[in-house]
Amino acid sequence: MSNLIGDMARSVGLPTLKRAAGVVTRRLPIPQPMLLVGPGASARLGQAIADLGHRQVLLVTDEVVTSLGLAAPLQAALQAAGVAVTVFDRVTPDAPIPVIEEGISLMRGNACDAIAAIGGGSVIDAAKAIAMAAATGKHPRELVGYFKGRRRPAPIYAVPTTAGTGSEVTVAAVISDPAHHAKLVIADTRIVPRIAALDPNLMAGLPPPITAATGMDALTHAVEAFIGEWGTEFTDRMALAAVGMIFQALPQAFDNGQDLAARERMALASTYAGLAFTRANVGNVHALAHQLGGLYHTPHGLANAMVLPRVLHWCREEAQERLAVLGVRAGVAAADSPPARQAAAFIAAVEAMNQRLGIPPALEALRRADIALLAEAACHEANFNYPVPKVMTQQDAEALLRKLLPPARAKNGEGAARAAPRVRSSSSS
Repeated sequence: MSNLIGDMARSVGLPTLKRAAGVVTRRLPIPQPMLLVGPGASARLGQAIADLGHRQVLLVTDEVVTSLGLAAPLQAALQAAGVAVTVFDRVTPDAPIPVIEEGISLMRGNACDAIAAIGGGSVIDAAKAIAMAAATGKHPRELVGYFKGRRRPAPIYAVPTTAGTGSEVTVAAVISDPAHHAKLVIADTRIVPRIAALDPNLMAGLPPPITAATGMDALTHAVEAFIGEWGTEFTDRMALAAVGMIFQALPQAFDNGQDLAARERMALASTYAGLAFTRANVGNVHALAHQLGGLYHTPHGLANAMVLPRVLHWCREEAQERLAVLGVRAGVAAADSPPARQAAAFIAAVEAMNQRLGIPPALEALRRADIALLAEAACHEANFNYPVPKVMTQQDAEALLRKLLPPARAKNGEGAARAAPRVRSSSSS
């Protein structure tokens, strides 16, 4: 089936429906959150929430954020302003539906009139799903897709504690369905947070591996938004800004987690990349990375980081002009050199960044026997949803995945294949 999809897409270009979606995406009014930026921004957000008249807030987070005290400034500011706070800190990676159901019950039971999310992408996405489900009375599975809720959710406010997902500014919430081993996407302009606080103080303690993976996640968002077919003047500007900032600030934040200036620039770069891809969408890197996350629970940022240079090599000819612009903006290519050399320099710089940050070159969990099903699911996701510069066939996807095999496993097949989960809906981080 995926071979047929690939052949059709290759012969006629993007499907008519996807072209139409691109037109709509360029014109769709997507709200942009107000940004509070700098040390102490999370506490300032608490005061702002109170000033906007909220009196009962559900604080969505996870146990790690709670144990480290990262939510304390926000919670203290809310309570000092007379706002009642109900803490829900049970969110786990990938925002599984059973956890979201707990949050929905808590929100309804306490008659909360707003949600404040503080954490990584899973926490913010969980908050979006909780808000929409609580408002509509629908189960999270019924909200998968575009604009499935008829009622506007309670206002959402976000404090990211990592610089990578961009969920604080996007229209999407990626959740997981453990019963079916699948990732699901809820997309709606009404779940974009009203205000986002980018507080570098909360990111200073991030371990280097998380700094690396989330930073490369942000880079992937910016790159795919820029080389795809749905870009606008605004998304191009945001993506280029993000790429330039990441190449400068990510190594600094990785080397010295207490460098608040670098942390703040990474937080802004992640937000800019989020603003870019929430309208311009993502591409083949995400299609492949989602399957690795769904089957092996590979952290999304790490999966993106490992896949990104492979995909860029593969589509270098089709995306050459855009990759050349990225090379100049990243400061790794001379402005007067030929586009082919600029594009090659950018891809080489991405590979070098991965090496500098300790991103592994191979995925230990990947099994050769799983590759065909992973490739099929990736092609289905990419070819039906994403405005990619080059359509990926089954053979292309399998070849790209084989490049991620550990050297010993690349030579030997093992075991029977497992069913690869499929990401439902489109716009996703």
